[in-house]
Amino acid sequence: MKKSKVYFTRTISPEQVLKLYSMLNVKLAGNTAIKLHSGEAGNQNFLKPEFWKPVIDTVAGTVVECNTAYGGARNTTDKHKQLIHDHKWDKYFDVEIMDADGPDTVLTIKNGRAIKKNYVGKYMSKYNSMLVLSHFKGHPMGGYGGALKQLSIGCASSAGKANIHSAGKTDDQNIVWDNHAEQDKFLEAMADAAKTVIDYFDGNIAYINVMKNLSVDCDCCSVAEDPCMKDIGILVSLDPVAIDQACIDLVYAATDDAGQKHFIERVESRHGIHTIEAAAEIGCGTREYELIKVD
Repeated sequence: MKKSKVYFTRTISPEQVLKLYSMLNVKLAGNTAIKLHSGEAGNQNFLKPEFWKPVIDTVAGTVVECNTAYGGARNTTDKHKQLIHDHKWDKYFDVEIMDADGPDTVLTIKNGRAIKKNYVGKYMSKYNSMLVLSHFKGHPMGGYGGALKQLSIGCASSAGKANIHSAGKTDDQNIVWDNHAEQDKFLEAMADAAKTVIDYFDGNIAYINVMKNLSVDCDCCSVAEDPCMKDIGILVSLDPVAIDQACIDLVYAATDDAGQKHFIERVESRHGIHTIEAAAEIGCGTREYELIKVD
């Protein structure tokens, strides 16, 4: 497999997001879903609507989210809609919770390493393409969160999240935490789920990762650590494996950053790289990339 192109700039701004996206020279077809993280109540690190506005306005898509499988402000549709309003996403954009109503869409997984099916919100069927906007940061369970997490956990319904976390043992969000899978199986389930969304959109998908507010915790944490590393930059690609691998490599390259060791400990203690390994092995993309630096 040839190397994937990953465009990278160290300048972080809404305008630079749009500039790098335009360098992909891609036209996302039809009705476009904009998958991002809307931020848990109390989280201070998530990227705000104003930051993403130029690129979302250019793509003219609909911001999409799915309900969670744990307690908080996003585990029911009513609470989730209220938080989306509180965080002002609906002030600027059309927003849809893809699993607001059932039944879920079930995507079959051929030769899955951990799960045989993936549950996504039924409203995914409205969309012909997807732009994945990821705030790259750490994660308390996955080690890190980037494009692959947005495709998997991010696009999964509440039942789908339970299915992934349990590596297929249950799709019941009420008992998932008593049935959580062994770590590598959980990470492999994320890769399996990501592949179903990649296949669903059949090439009509693009990825933007922003390495800003680099906390070891995810935007799903209501009580998250403050960022421990300096901001690194913006990356865009048509390959979710390559873009996540490039982000990890940039973290390891930041040897002069006092917070690097703490961030890497979070990634390595959860074996976070295994999601990338598994995703590459099942054909989500390649870990081999060309990093194209942009001023």
